[in-house]
Amino acid sequence: MEACRSVGLLWRLCNLLMAAFFGLAAAVQVVYLVPAALTLLVVLNPLVTENFFWRSLCDLHSAGCIIGTISLAYSLFAYTQGNILHEEEGRELFGLVIITTWMSLCRSSAKNPLGGIHLTAAILVALFPFVSWLYIYMNKEMRESWPEHCKTVI
Repeated sequence: MEACRSVGLLWRLCNLLMAAFFGLAAAVQVVYLVPAALTLLVVLNPLVTENFFWRSLCDLHSAGCIIGTISLAYSLFAYTQGNILHEEEGRELFGLVIITTWMSLCRSSAKNPLGGIHLTAAILVALFPFVSWLYIYMNKEMRESWPEHCKTVI
């Protein structure tokens, strides 16, 4: 019983981290607004993922993100010659992959209680944006290649 409570708490904490990430990212890219709201709802009530409207909005947004991911991936792999993280589109691509992955984890949490591999994946995905941000922010070479409007961010 205590382990089940710990898993539920850890799942909510992961959702809180992702809601914070999506909320901060929504200030720059509006595509993050929907996952921020959906994820915040999961923080407040994990059973909301069983709701028809939550699932429909999640599916619709995920489908749009998958189309965007395919489009950006094609463009990047066809035209980029260096590290894709040095390209703004490359970072946007990773953002869309994070959204799609997280929404998939949230959606599947209604059917299967999170544990084992799902919970491990949730923890890794929740930490990935923050670790990536730290890497990008600390990498002086990458910061120097940023456009001027990006140099004024945190």
